[in-house]
Formats: sequence, C-alpha cells, structure tokens
Amino acid sequence: MPAYGIVGAQWGDEGKGKIVDFLAESADMVVRYSGGSNAGHTVINEKGEFALHLIPSGIFRTNVDVVIGPGVVVDVPVLLSELENLHSMGVDTNRLLVSDRAHVVMPYHIMLDQLEEKERGGNAIGTTGRGIGPTYVDKVARVGIRVGDLLDPTYLSERLNPVLSTKNRILEKIYESDPINFDELYKEALGWGEALRPYISSVEKKILGSLSKGEKIVLEGAQGAMLDLDHGTYPFVTSSSVSIGGACNAIGIPPNQIAGIIGVYKAYSSRVGAGPMPSELHDSMGHEIREKAWEYGTTTGRPRRVGWFDGITAKYSAIVNGFTSAVLTRLDVLDGINPIKICVGYEIDGKKIDYLPTQPKQFNSALPIWEEMPGWSSPTAGATDIHDLPEEALNYINRLEEIIGCSFDVISTGPKRDESIIIRPIVTS
Repeated sequence: MPAYGIVGAQWGDEGKGKIVDFLAESADMVVRYSGGSNAGHTVINEKGEFALHLIPSGIFRTNVDVVIGPGVVVDVPVLLSELENLHSMGVDTNRLLVSDRAHVVMPYHIMLDQLEEKERGGNAIGTTGRGIGPTYVDKVARVGIRVGDLLDPTYLSERLNPVLSTKNRILEKIYESDPINFDELYKEALGWGEALRPYISSVEKKILGSLSKGEKIVLEGAQGAMLDLDHGTYPFVTSSSVSIGGACNAIGIPPNQIAGIIGVYKAYSSRVGAGPMPSELHDSMGHEIREKAWEYGTTTGRPRRVGWFDGITAKYSAIVNGFTSAVLTRLDVLDGINPIKICVGYEIDGKKIDYLPTQPKQFNSALPIWEEMPGWSSPTAGATDIHDLPEEALNYINRLEEIIGCSFDVISTGPKRDESIIIRPIVTS
C-alpha cells in the first residue's frame, strides 16, 4: 500500500505545494488528481520561487515521475506557459506525463464561466473565472474534449463541431456575446495537441505498475476539503471531489492501495471567494495576519479572507477524509500575536452546536464560539526541532491535535524545504 494522499484540510491555500515537494524526496511518483489552473501551489527551492497551477509540485525532484491525472481539467495554454517557465529556470520536465483522459478547458468554458458569474450578481460564487466549472459540467454531460482527442484531427473535428455550435448559440442568444470561430479554434486545438504530444500518455498503466512494484506515490490534491463538491460549503465550492475519495476515483486506484492520508492544516483559516466562514476576522487583526502572511491568491492575486483556526470545519475534514496524520503550516505567522483564539463551536439562533451545519442559511448566520489561548513572543520561524518551539506554541499545537483528533507529524515553520520540523516520518519505507 504505497500511495499517500495529500489533502487540503480547510478551504485551500494551506501550503500543500511545499509539503508535496518536501515529501516527494522520499517518493517515486507524484500524481495530481483534481482541479485545474484555478489551483495554485507555491514551491521555493534553490532554483527560485515557483507558482504552479497544473504541474505537480514533485517536478523539482529529479528522481520523481510527475503525472497530471485523468481527473484534472487542463488549460493547455497555461500548462505550456508553466513548462516554458520551468525550462527557462533549468528545470527538467521530461518526467511529466499528462493523462489522455484528462479533459481540456476550452475558450468557451472560460467565456461562459465569466459570463455566468457576472450574471449571478450579488449571488456570485467567487470563481476564478478560469473555466473550471463549465469544463466539469461538459465532462458530466459527456460533451467534453479530452487531451487524447487533440491528437486525432478527424475525431476532434467530429467532437468539437456540434459542441461549439451549441456553445455559440448560448453565447449569442443568452449572453449577447460574439461566437467563437470553429476553424480558428480547431486549428488552435490541433496545435495544443502537437505541443503536448511528448507528454500525453495513458497514465493508468504506469501508475498501477508503480504500485505493483511497491514504489511510493504521493497523490497531490488541489483546493481544500471545505471546497469539496459533495462535502464542502455548497454551493460555495469547487467543481471536483478534492477529498481522498475523489483521488481514488479520479486516478483509478483502489482505496486499499493508500497507505496514508495526510491532512494539511494552516495554523489559522483563510479562504478565497464567497461563502460562509464563521471564524473570519474583519478587524485590524485580520488585516495584520493577511499582510504578515501575504494572503493573496496564487492564481488570482485576490486578497484572501482570514480568520482564527476553525476547529469545527477542521474536525469535519479529518472525519470525512480519515486522516492518518496531519501537517501544520504557517505557524510562524502567529509569532508575536497574543492572545490567539480558536473557534470551538457555533451559535445559531441562540443554540450552541459543535458540528457542521448543512444548510447555507444556517452556516451563514453561525456565530463563532471562541476559546482563547496565550500567544508566544519567541520566534518559531525557521525552527527545525520541536524543542525549539516556545511552550505556548506547543500548547497551541497540542490543542489543535485534540480538536481534530489527529497528530501533526510535520510542522512547517517557513516556506523553504528545510524550514520544517519532522516529528514522525510520513512517507515510510
């Protein structure tokens, strides 16, 4: 059972990029299993700082194969731009494989995403406008274009022609927008196929072959569990299953091949876009944390909403995913802040609860119930040994473990690989 799933345990932006890159040192393969270019993973190493949107964060490890799995939706121009940037920085990308089953984000998906979001007005979800949702809609409706289709001119034409005809009617009749020219898009799509040809592969055989040989695979998730289509704060969620169950389905591996499920938690909370966030801070403390941590979206540049650690959503994520271990990131952001608060319950219409409400109306009206803990003045930034942490920081970590019901095996104390405290190894031999 050599596969290890990395799952964002909050609303995304927990620092999964660094953790995947860190764990990839002990892995043979890293497979991205969900989402699209709406995700952003930042990795800092000796070559510089990289913002990845589609390419798995294991690309910087020369002994690791990296795979964009069938469950990912691929914006080809974004992927090609990432490849070009990596090449310019001297990063070898020959180990990248792109599943021929992955769906392609087409220009009409991006247009529809932005037009639909504009149409929602005050009820906007807060999508990135990258066409991710409409691409998944077409996947479910069985009218999507897959990466492998780009290599077959005849089949691509047969697939694209009726789909584009329908999309153009929607663009023209409903949104009064200009249609997309078939010949231009068809030519562009064939060009994408040629550019990606060296990377396109039926990846399932390679993934299952690696598992059969006992090799270690890191399954890289995107976004966070509270944005999961089925289990998140619906309708303010992403368009894919970002939980560990989604990983099995999206990649095509059985659950019994997963040896560990690692939840990545930030030491406080953040989210991008609309939707409930009971522990959100609207005061100067929220501004201080945002600026100190530079909480701005890797993909959009939008300021993230920030708040204290939400123990209710955190525990829910642990239960839904069955975390076998956890990682805590951005602990250093709380250095010098005193006191520190944790949301340990909600009050809804005068009733106190310690579980996640299902209905959006209830969630939106939830008031946080706070537990206050003393902060610490000694820095944790850059610490590499658990004994280097001040007592108050250790108490805070222990309290979070009690709340989520899972131990932290790694604590990240900064953005670089070596700014980490390893309590117990996650990827084992």
